[in-house]
Amino acid sequence: MTLSAQSRPADPTLRDALRLAIAFATIKLVFQFALTLWTQHLGYSYFRDEFYYIACGRHLAWGYVDHGPIVALQARLGELLFGDSIFAIRILSAAAGAATIFLTGILAWALDGARPAQALAMFGLIVCPQYIGTDGYLSMNSFEPIFWMTCVLAVVLVLRGHSPRVWWLVFGASAGLGLLNKPSIVFFLAALVLALLLTPQRRAVASWWAAAGLALGVLIVLPYVHWQIQNHWPTLEFLRNGQRSHKSVILNPLMFFLAQFANMQPVNALLWIPGVVALLRAKSIRDARWLGLTYVFFFAIMLALHAKDYYLAAGAIALERRHPALPGVQRNRIVPFPIFETVLLVTSLILLPMSSPVLRPATWVRYATALHLHGSKSENAASGPLPQFYADRFGWQQEVSIVQNAFQSLSPQDQQRVCIFASNYGEAGAIDLLGAAQTTAPPVHLPPAMSGQNNYWLWGTHGCDPDLVIAVIGDRPNAVSQKYRSVEIVGRMDDPWAMPFEHRNIYLLRGRLPSAPFNWADERYYL
Repeated sequence: MTLSAQSRPADPTLRDALRLAIAFATIKLVFQFALTLWTQHLGYSYFRDEFYYIACGRHLAWGYVDHGPIVALQARLGELLFGDSIFAIRILSAAAGAATIFLTGILAWALDGARPAQALAMFGLIVCPQYIGTDGYLSMNSFEPIFWMTCVLAVVLVLRGHSPRVWWLVFGASAGLGLLNKPSIVFFLAALVLALLLTPQRRAVASWWAAAGLALGVLIVLPYVHWQIQNHWPTLEFLRNGQRSHKSVILNPLMFFLAQFANMQPVNALLWIPGVVALLRAKSIRDARWLGLTYVFFFAIMLALHAKDYYLAAGAIALERRHPALPGVQRNRIVPFPIFETVLLVTSLILLPMSSPVLRPATWVRYATALHLHGSKSENAASGPLPQFYADRFGWQQEVSIVQNAFQSLSPQDQQRVCIFASNYGEAGAIDLLGAAQTTAPPVHLPPAMSGQNNYWLWGTHGCDPDLVIAVIGDRPNAVSQKYRSVEIVGRMDDPWAMPFEHRNIYLLRGRLPSAPFNWADERYYL
């Protein structure tokens, strides 16, 4: 007679695993806080997307053109709880990174890893460049691993005999929230379900509670789907436009696989690659081949795998099982492989400037050149001396100051009716956030910025007069003069560290020509 899930005795190792996971999560949190404070001290400003997410948080909805509602809610909660300073808006992302570390340790425990394996897995993730970067700014990417890992942990615990009622519902809730955060989780879920169906663990899926979890996930996503229908599926248009314009860098399977060595940092490959092999062999980690197959299927579906951190947990367990006679493993230490972990730490410190802007721009250029390193590139836009992930933190205050000066030059009557138009959501978001944070005397109350990009187009023109516009655009003066009678360049964005496409004029335009009537529908572009 087997024990039911309800009468399952408490595992005495769980308490120790929880304590260890909390300790490592705290280290991660403090580390990310320190990085934010340091990079801010060096002069790095808000990242372009952060402006946009804060603006979305001020226009809460069940959906957005280019992302789900979770990141907007994250931005709004962060702003309400902590404020809108650079440090404040990144607190929840840092906390999400700490939660990911915590889940990594618990997952290593759930896969029967002892204390050394749990510690090694969490340490490997803390020094992982990809997560140092994504947990260091306001974004949906910082929360993404939480939803993925919670789904995996729920399945593992069901297969280990824990309550199907509880953990399948946890799975459904995490899957649904993950879809509201970033739709790419659907490909991971498809790979996971397929892997389960092709292994003996398929029996876990064939239950009423698994169906209930699926139903819960669908229920959570329904409002987002309803928003898409109401707005004529803007996200599909956004994705199609991205493909047509070749916005993102596309890597072939081999190049993408090799990119994981940089994303996870090269020495970590000694953990995640053995982790995948150990899962596929299902010897050192029992009944876990389905998880290894999930990796293979997801790679085949997406060709865009970001080497998820539960493979670090698997690799740590495999290393622990392979070397049981080592003193660190025998004595249950949290530093079981001191030489390996020292190499991992030193390598991560060398690569740290590639994942977080811990060097001043000029110093970073010299450092990257001397070591023959370069920043990762996810989009095809031409970049300047800095990679886009760093360059997108420069030029915003210069832009806002020029716009403010142009606005102050107007009469009170014109200030009531002027439009402030920006060519993209970063420029518009910077005006909305930094323009409200200025400390000039008397205060300058800029009207809301408008843009044709993504959700800014949906928010409209705010009732302004298109006959009078302060415009942040890349058009040349002779092209603008074909639409307006008066064309005046009031300033130019030219920060040398910003992206090249942000080197543009700022105009004060008067008198829209009848030959070029204004139509807001023509300004829309989802990209």
